Amino acid sequence: MPQFRYVARNPEGKLVDGTLTCNDRAAAILQVERERFVPIRIEAIADSPKSGAPSNRETLDRGTAKSKTEASPARTNGAQKSQKPDGAKAAASTPNSHKSLSKTDGAKPEPPATIEKLEVMTHSQRYLFTEQLSNLLCAGITLDEALGILVKRMRHPRLQALSKGLHRSLVDGRSLSQALKDYPKIFSPLYVNMVAAGEASGALGDILKRLVQHLSDVKGLSERVQQALLYPAFLVLAGIGLVIVFMTKMVPKLLSFFKDTGQALPPATRLLLDVNHLIMNYWWVAVAGCFGLFTLFKIYTRTPDGRLVWDAFLWRLPVYSSVIRRRFYAQFARTLGTLVENGVTMLKGLELMEESSGNEYVRTRMHDVRRAVVDGATLSTALGEQKIFPDLFTDMLSVGEQTGRFGQSLGNIADIYERELDKQVQIISTLIPPVVMVGIAGIVGVIVYAIMTAVFSLTQGLHTQVH
Repeated sequence: MPQFRYVARNPEGKLVDGTLTCNDRAAAILQVERERFVPIRIEAIADSPKSGAPSNRETLDRGTAKSKTEASPARTNGAQKSQKPDGAKAAASTPNSHKSLSKTDGAKPEPPATIEKLEVMTHSQRYLFTEQLSNLLCAGITLDEALGILVKRMRHPRLQALSKGLHRSLVDGRSLSQALKDYPKIFSPLYVNMVAAGEASGALGDILKRLVQHLSDVKGLSERVQQALLYPAFLVLAGIGLVIVFMTKMVPKLLSFFKDTGQALPPATRLLLDVNHLIMNYWWVAVAGCFGLFTLFKIYTRTPDGRLVWDAFLWRLPVYSSVIRRRFYAQFARTLGTLVENGVTMLKGLELMEESSGNEYVRTRMHDVRRAVVDGATLSTALGEQKIFPDLFTDMLSVGEQTGRFGQSLGNIADIYERELDKQVQIISTLIPPVVMVGIAGIVGVIVYAIMTAVFSLTQGLHTQVH
């Protein structure tokens, strides 16, 4: 029966290696996963009796096996000793390979040279990378081989550079979660901690599949809100543009004719002339004023107190707050439920939600929630005391805590508030266009009224002169 040498990472995050006797490579991978290890590399030690010429990789295996009988001073002082599951004999590192996979975690290797080029990555690219990696791992391919395949498969330069950097870190002896921390602008702490939980549980492929679903849900939620508000925003911009063109191009030509008649203009027409004069001659004052106010606003909101005041205002702003609140409830429940179901502790999940809230007012409340949970309160009680979650949310969460179905309850809560968010966005997107159109019609009506009163005044004056 053939033997296979494996390199894996145990639930504590340390590298272990050893040998297994199995029927084939798939059985070897399955046996390693049963030990709750994350397989990184599994290779045949020797050819089977019916095999032909050995491959380069197998030749390297025999060279490695031969080197086991020799002293290996090349290991670092802090290297971890190999564990031997199922009584398998530990294999030494290959001295002639480019870098040892059993290198100690304590000696931190230099970050990949491609980090500076990967400061920005779109959500679609991150989703594609996660999906491809999860598919390869779930197909029974080791992490080392999966990243090597992605280096060859990915055509986009950013994804290829990312795969190369992660593969290099893996070869240097680091775990995948440790390698992901080299890209903080691409992978959020939530993403990294879920990967770490997958490594600890030995189900990295399943965790990545759930991450794919999580990324898809978050992206779909954001896209629904953006698409629903796109048409109203277009109407607002179009209305502003129409009013500006009407005031700067058409109104001056019409009113110049009335001024040439020498007759007294009605009050509405004189007001329209004054507004037109301000727009034509002092538009730069308005631009400078808006720029100055915007600059002061940005400076103020960058201070902790200013950011807290502004975010609290947004949280209570009518109409707008109904959207951001439901979006936060749905995202909070969906994300926390995913984290807890994948082995992340409650306190760690609350800490991640605190960091990713995006609202300073909510972040301070979530900090108080986490502190209350540390002191022994249930999550539903701690959320209810902060008065930022509705009663339905906390009541359903309390039922989940009492029945032991915490993760399932959070999923049900997320479904409810996602449906409510869709309804709220649909209502707002339906009401905004007529409101905008009525506003534009009102402005245009005032301008037309000012012009028509001047026309009536002119015709009445001409009629009086004729008589």
